[in-house]
Amino acid sequence: MVAKKPGQPARRPRRRRTHVQAPIDRLLAVMARLRDPARGCPWDREQTFATIAPYTIEEAYEVAEAAERGGISALKEELGDLLLQVAFHARMAEEAGEFDFDDVAAGIADKMVRRHPHVFGSARIDSAAAQTTAWEDQKAHERRAKSASQRSSSALDGVGTALPALTRATKLQRRAARVGFDWPAVAPIYDKIVEEIAELKAESADQERSEDELGDLLFAVVNLARRLAIDPEQALRRACRKFEQRFRRIEERLAARGIEPADAGLAALEVEWQAAKAEER
Repeated sequence: MVAKKPGQPARRPRRRRTHVQAPIDRLLAVMARLRDPARGCPWDREQTFATIAPYTIEEAYEVAEAAERGGISALKEELGDLLLQVAFHARMAEEAGEFDFDDVAAGIADKMVRRHPHVFGSARIDSAAAQTTAWEDQKAHERRAKSASQRSSSALDGVGTALPALTRATKLQRRAARVGFDWPAVAPIYDKIVEEIAELKAESADQERSEDELGDLLFAVVNLARRLAIDPEQALRRACRKFEQRFRRIEERLAARGIEPADAGLAALEVEWQAAKAEER
């Protein structure tokens, strides 16, 4: 028995399996049955990589939401839903004779070993920041190797177009920054945001130009978030939750007086909004 170090939390004892079939094998068997041409589920059988992809994205966001809220039980459930998506894609690929779940697991294990030479090799990395740099260097090396057979390559290769716009903007900016295309300090980014707001105001009469300028403004705000080490997706999700909580509180306060929000008027809604904010403090 290994002695527990002072201050180290006690490990939870491992649960002994009471069945021969491992949980992951059971999941893969369930997925195979759902896709069975004769005995499976009609809906599951009709799905393709393209039709399942939106559900995969949705489940990933639900994992993020559960993690941010700190609900361990919800996180476990959402991770299971996301794992099902991986099993679903892998099953369809296996049916097509391309790859299977084991290939996916082996591939990511190999990648983690390759990208952590300080853990699985002789390299030395002493901080999380240094590891982030080394990680990005390794990814860049892999991209160069992958594109070696192509006629041209870009520092922006591999940034998926299907990513949420805020996330994609962040990744594009990080890639450009790695080759020196970045503001030297944070202050000019604030100035750029003010400039973009002025340009948006100037184009307010033209819908198409307004959309273009609004995009530039959002891109500049993402740049600021990146330099402040803030995830813009997470920040916006937090703002959405805050707005929802406050607005629901407005509805509750008005309902207690028998008033519908649509009948209250903007001035009264603003009073209730400020009251909701004050309650949070």
